[in-house]
Amino acid sequence: MRISAKGEYAAKAVLYLSLRYPEVVTIHEVAKRHSIPVKYLEHILLALKKAGLLGSRRGVRGGYTLAHPPDKISIGEVLRVVDGKFSQSSCIEVDLRNPDACPESDTCGLRQVWQDVQGAVEKILFETTFEQVRKRSLAGPGRKGDYMLHEI
Repeated sequence: MRISAKGEYAAKAVLYLSLRYPEVVTIHEVAKRHSIPVKYLEHILLALKKAGLLGSRRGVRGGYTLAHPPDKISIGEVLRVVDGKFSQSSCIEVDLRNPDACPESDTCGLRQVWQDVQGAVEKILFETTFEQVRKRSLAGPGRKGDYMLHEI
């Protein structure tokens, strides 16, 4: 599966916010930590906020935080907000754009395999929460519980 740069940045930002939850974190802190252009990150975080996954606070002590605990937000939700529908193969997309484009679409064994792969990937993404990813990040080899939290 190929994840767009936008999807990767969104997942990294939400993971960072998960590690800092329930704190409010500035967009500049997230951008600097992950080398993401601030303007690009603004668009990503606004989309996540509009989708109800993030909350924000204005002012000097403003920034972003998760709108829900990390165990209530899945990787799949975040990726779907920024990237839209998932697709593993152009073969699968044929049905949506032009059902007659592939004469073998109903009988093609490969198409059925690609659909199975897509279903398996989506299952993993939508069942994996940022709490699980947060725990993996904190418990990783050689970690001392401060992954991505040390001073920049």
